[in-house]
Order: sequence, then structure tokens, then C-alpha cells
Amino acid sequence: MTINDLLKQDSEWLRCTGPNADIVMSSRTRLARNIEKMPFSNRANKAQLENTLCQVRDAALSTNFLKNATFFRLNDLSEIDRLFLVERHLMSPEHANNVEYKGLIVDPKEIVSVMINEEDHLRIQVLQSGLNLRESWRIMDEIDTAFSKKLPYAYSSKWGYLTACPTNSGTGLRGSVMLHLPALVFSGQINKILQAIAKLGLNVRGFYGEGTEAAGNMFQVSNQASMGMTEDDIIDSINKIINQTIQREESTRNSLLFKNKEALADRVSRAYGTLKSAHIISSNETITLLSSIRLGVDLGVLKSLDRRIVNELFILTQPAHLQKLEGHALSSSERDVKRADLIREKIR
Repeated sequence: MTINDLLKQDSEWLRCTGPNADIVMSSRTRLARNIEKMPFSNRANKAQLENTLCQVRDAALSTNFLKNATFFRLNDLSEIDRLFLVERHLMSPEHANNVEYKGLIVDPKEIVSVMINEEDHLRIQVLQSGLNLRESWRIMDEIDTAFSKKLPYAYSSKWGYLTACPTNSGTGLRGSVMLHLPALVFSGQINKILQAIAKLGLNVRGFYGEGTEAAGNMFQVSNQASMGMTEDDIIDSINKIINQTIQREESTRNSLLFKNKEALADRVSRAYGTLKSAHIISSNETITLLSSIRLGVDLGVLKSLDRRIVNELFILTQPAHLQKLEGHALSSSERDVKRADLIREKIR
């Protein structure tokens, strides 16, 4: 499998096949693990980093789960290819920087990916469409068990799994859910909701995780701590809060539909009209307008489009994807033209 092969298929997180897929775009579990008696990635020398890279690669590709996966050495990839992998949510933006001795393993369905020598020696990730944290964790647990038979993990009976950042110690588990909350944003309730989520012990981040801003009314919600709780407790606590947030978004959508239908229809129609007719459009404007028409599709206000096409446009209109589709690097202004061309082709 090559990076160009990934371009020809749907990302798992955009397939809209899971539960509550109208509001929950994806669920992800991520485990942080380190090899015992080896310095953390930020303290290791070049020989140790290379040793870790090879150990993790060989262990991963010998498991049943990843035997057909592809290993990418990041310093062999172009900057566009690395950004492309970030846009597909297969690795973090941080992993795309300072790429010497870093690797990425991706399974053919883009469900499982493993970052090597990011902040920790291993960052194992499992993605599922919709609200499917429980299934994501089930897969992750099996993969982690397989890894532990091949790699000696750094572990303390007092602190649990040892990680470069203390907040990841304990279980090493981060569960996260990508939410599309346009009704709560449009109605002005979103800040109150996000503050309540934070008080309940969850982090709220942007489209690409830590350090990024919310875009397209999408918010990534994850647990803050992984110590002092079991993995099942973490998953259950996230699910409970996410289900409450889904209910608030659903009730607000119904209110918009029945009390402000004309205003909603106007917003959706204007977004649709702009996307259908624009010949130059930026990434930020695109994702904002796509959010509006996705809400229109979900509520039946816009019947001429399928949610899957809208989801596809969220990723195909990103900078690296546009350049991969074109086959060469594009300037910012060239991307704005190419983006508009692609959108008109998809939603005509």
C-alpha cells in the first residue's frame, strides 16, 4: 500500500456508518506505551531512537492485526505526504515535525495506526465511525495484548504505564470523540456546553486535536486523565457525557427546525449556493459552509446531497489532499481555485 492508494479510499472516520453518525463523526482510542529501560523519545540519542524505530516496526508487522499494514519512515516522505497523513487523522501534527527516526504504521482500512517515536515510543490509535468508543477499545485491547508479548513495556506497580507526559501515565489511554455541533453553535449555547464538559473532566480540542482550533463546528472531546481509573471506567465516563451532548444537539436541531425553519433554510441554501458557484474559495470558508450544508442534509432541509459526499469534501478540500489529487505542489491561490473546482464537480 502506498500513500496514493489511501487517496483512492474513504477514511474510516468519514464513513458515517456508526451509531449517531449525524452528530458523532468518529470515535478514537489511543494508547501511549514505552519500551522499558529505553529513554523516552525526547531524551534518547540517535542510536536509541533508531533501535526503538526498528523494534516497534518489527513487532507491529509480526502481529496478526498489522501483518498487512504499511510502514512509512517519515523522513522518506515529502512534506505534502506527511500533511496528507495528518489530514486523514492517521497521525498527529506534532508527529509531522522533526521527522528523523520517526515512523508510522497504517493498516489497509485506516482503522489502526501506530506512531513511532512521537512523544512516546508508541502511540497506538484505533478509529471507528460514529459513537463507537467501546468497539474501538475492544480492538485496541487486543492489539495492545499482542504488542505486549513482543515488546517489554515500561511499567510501574505504583504509577502504571510510564509515559513522557505524566498526564498520560496510568492506563495510557485517551478516548476521544469528534462531534459536529452546528445547532449548539448557531443557537449560542456552545460555550456553556463546552464549559460544562470541561468541568466534568474532559478536554475539548479542535479538528486535529491538541493545539488546534475548532473548525466547521467540529470539536474533539477526550479524557483529561488516565490514572486512577480503569480503561472501562474511562470509556464509560466519556460515553455518558457524549450522550448528554448528543441529546442537547438533537433537541436544539429540532428547535431550529420547527421554530426557525426559514432562517435555517436560508443559512443552508446560502451555503449550498456559494459552494456550487464559487470559483475561488479558502479552506476555512469551505469547512464552515460544509458544516451548514451537512446540518441541512441531516435535517432534511437539503435533499439533493448525501451526507457521505459532504463528509468526503471535508477531507478532499484540505491542502495536502488537493495537492495529492493534482499530483504536484500548489500555491495557496492555486489551491483555492482547485478547491472550488472540486466542490462544483462533487455537488453539481
